[in-house]
Amino acid sequence: MRVLVLGGGYAGVALTRRLEDRLPNDVDLLLVDDTGEHLVQHELHRAIRRPAIVDEISIPLSDVTYRADVKTAAVTGIDADEQAVTLADGEEIEYDACAVCLGAETADYGIPGVTEHGQPLKRLPDAEAIRADFLDALDRPDGRVVIGGAGLSGVQTAGELAALAREELGSVDAGPELLLLEQQSSVAPGFDAAFQDAIAQALRDRGVRIRTDAVVAGADGDSVTLAGDEEIACEQFVWTGGITGTAALDGERPGVRGDLRIADRTFVLGDAARVVDADGGPVPASAQAAVREARAVAESVVRLVDQEQETESGDEGEALFPPRPEQFRFDAAGWVVSVGDGAVAQIGPAVLTGRAAKAAKAGTGAGYLGSVGEIERALDLVYDELGAAGDR
Repeated sequence: MRVLVLGGGYAGVALTRRLEDRLPNDVDLLLVDDTGEHLVQHELHRAIRRPAIVDEISIPLSDVTYRADVKTAAVTGIDADEQAVTLADGEEIEYDACAVCLGAETADYGIPGVTEHGQPLKRLPDAEAIRADFLDALDRPDGRVVIGGAGLSGVQTAGELAALAREELGSVDAGPELLLLEQQSSVAPGFDAAFQDAIAQALRDRGVRIRTDAVVAGADGDSVTLAGDEEIACEQFVWTGGITGTAALDGERPGVRGDLRIADRTFVLGDAARVVDADGGPVPASAQAAVREARAVAESVVRLVDQEQETESGDEGEALFPPRPEQFRFDAAGWVVSVGDGAVAQIGPAVLTGRAAKAAKAGTGAGYLGSVGEIERALDLVYDELGAAGDR
């Protein structure tokens, strides 16, 4: 039997590690990823200001797996009916069970100029490009840098740019204006009002200007245009306005219910899917959701493998029905977002700022790294988060 995991992000790594522990040794477990590296995505914004953090947040997949085969290749097609996957070099891989954990790409929503001129933040080269262009923009203090999209990624990016300006110039006021645009009526749309308010205040305290109800309608090399034809001149345009599916899924994020399946033996999880859990609630695209979804899918895959092996051995006779898949239910443990050297956290109804929020942020990142066996990197990350001077 062959079990295939596509993608080495949060969902893919969490699932692979669980399957390594639970699948029989005679089952072929293959992890396919286009980079061969596991990126701790929720810390990517840190690389804008501190490039050295790359060593802590980019981990060879071979370091976080112990029995799975790891194949570095891009997935270009998935045929759930035929139970086969196509790779960029034309190779086709058949499977008995497959989990699609390919993540998502930055969505441009068809807005003219966004793909050409809006800098995304999904991979390490994106952080490098944002940093380089921002350092150039610091030479033009009368200019403006626009960040489009005030979800958690946009908030963290704006916070890092503000902190970088202060480190380079001594004050964020000495550099170009930092303008964060959001089409909804508040930053961090979809979260509790108290969490939103604390994030907005943290941004303003660091010199970031916020405009809500601001719908981006276009962009070129010198400006961003809002709905209503207002034109905003800028030196740099960073775009974190949303996500869409990968090319392997035809640019779509398929909708899945609590069993996380698009076919009997094909699962889609993490940012690659639009998930509605077993209780009927929409699940946010987030690291904590991806890791928890992996637990449910691991259970479902183990049941499939067990039944097939029992059927082949004749111990239980031919199975009349496929095993019942595990149902996924999501209950958020809390939320935490970096804002420069500070942070805002929500744990239950309580909203935390200052040192307590920074500790929560450090604990989240370190706890995840520890869970994949990267203890030294976890300790380095705690030191980086809690030892950084600056905002409190």
